[in-house]
Amino acid sequence: MSSGPAGAVGLGRARDRLGPGFYARPVTEVAQDLLNKLLVSSSGRTGRIVEVEAYGGGDDPGSHAYRGLTPRTEVMFGPPGRLYVYFTYGMHWCANAVAETDGTAGAVLLRALTPLEGLEAMRAARGPVAARDRDLCSGPAKLTQALGIDGASNGADLTTGSAGVAIVSDGTAPPPAPACTTRIGLSAGVDRRWRWYVPDAADVSRP
Repeated sequence: MSSGPAGAVGLGRARDRLGPGFYARPVTEVAQDLLNKLLVSSSGRTGRIVEVEAYGGGDDPGSHAYRGLTPRTEVMFGPPGRLYVYFTYGMHWCANAVAETDGTAGAVLLRALTPLEGLEAMRAARGPVAARDRDLCSGPAKLTQALGIDGASNGADLTTGSAGVAIVSDGTAPPPAPACTTRIGLSAGVDRRWRWYVPDAADVSRP
């Protein structure tokens, strides 16, 4: 990504953004291909995606969509390429990239980023709990706070960046052999190995 005005850096060039076709695939494929892409905001805050988890629909007991379409999970059912943001533990926001075809639930939880741009703004947003740069985005709630993502971003179109947040590519390929484990913090669907991360990335969350 080239440097320039904060808004231009934050949203990237149109040709760098991932189109709907990127997301309209099985959620497990999209999850792995999102590794090393950039999550960017119009404020100029940017981070490289280094850890993800995939969540399906009615066949995935670990997913919000397991019991079907509800007002909360509507965004998970498409169209693909939207941002699904939910509130958890009464205090944190988590962000997901919606995958699968329109009408089929699937979302990729963005679990960790490596901060790249706008670090001062990230530090201000995270406050004194982020004593080190690796504390800025090393968890799903941390990264949303660092980038200023909250419930107002639910349903945002990641493919256009029209709501101030997008996922773009700077040409860095996903790792050829990402680390793979079971998902974190679930009481159901715990056996699925649907968590992937960039090996040796310092910003990966700690279970």
